[in-house]
Amino acid sequence: MKTIKPAILFLILLSTVLFVSCDKNGNFLLFSVQNDIDLGAQVADEIASDPTQFPILPRINTTNCPHCFDAYAYLDNMVDAILSSQDVAYRNEFAWEVHLIDNDEILNAFATPGGYIYVYTGLIKFLEQADDLAGVLGHEIAHADQRHSSKQLQRQYGVSILLSIILGEEPGQLTEVAGTLAGTLGTLSFSRSLESEADEYSVIYLSETDYACNGAFSFFQKLIDLEQTGGTPEFLSTHPDPSTRVEAINEKASEIGCSTEVISESSPTYDNFRFDLLPD
Repeated sequence: MKTIKPAILFLILLSTVLFVSCDKNGNFLLFSVQNDIDLGAQVADEIASDPTQFPILPRINTTNCPHCFDAYAYLDNMVDAILSSQDVAYRNEFAWEVHLIDNDEILNAFATPGGYIYVYTGLIKFLEQADDLAGVLGHEIAHADQRHSSKQLQRQYGVSILLSIILGEEPGQLTEVAGTLAGTLGTLSFSRSLESEADEYSVIYLSETDYACNGAFSFFQKLIDLEQTGGTPEFLSTHPDPSTRVEAINEKASEIGCSTEVISESSPTYDNFRFDLLPD
């Protein structure tokens, strides 16, 4: 790989600082929003090409998934409700495609740069009501919308490599980064501050919906309860202490005065959605 000379690197950085504006969230990142979109599309392609690790359920009804169409319709409606929040900065720019991964043993969800969202069936099996799932989805949407993966990449790869990608000097590097992200996003450990920010935005996004704005707290409370009974979900190894997050989520809900009343659903309900995916 070519190394950018220090003088050239300094000039590029100086011109970037002087002439490139912060993004909509006030972040200054070398990766542009278009870079996020391009990278997310590549990561999504990588995930789709690996059905062994990521057995994605189809959006149409099949013999093995006779109610997939209805399940996706329910999930899409939930995501659309969250994206209606005026606080989702890139709701019109990012893809916001949601995919279900058929693995009942994994309690997780993740989002790529550019707004591709992946939810494991194990998480849906674990969560008992619509507000819980909406809270987790709000959290993952925040990771993408606040461009947390790009922040992580900037720290991980450094300025020189990212500039080489941006300037087109290493066209294969973006593909390599996409492949790495595809394999690690499900277990990616964000910093405590980024996780806290995603929790806060989940409350903010849901405050503009009919879902309980503190919906995410139920997920973390269930993790605490599971841990206390001897279970140790993999999720806990890559995320900050859930007990402090429960407290912070509820404090944020109290601070902005949003409703924590559980949603009253007409048909289809969350129970219908779960049964469609998990009939057993």
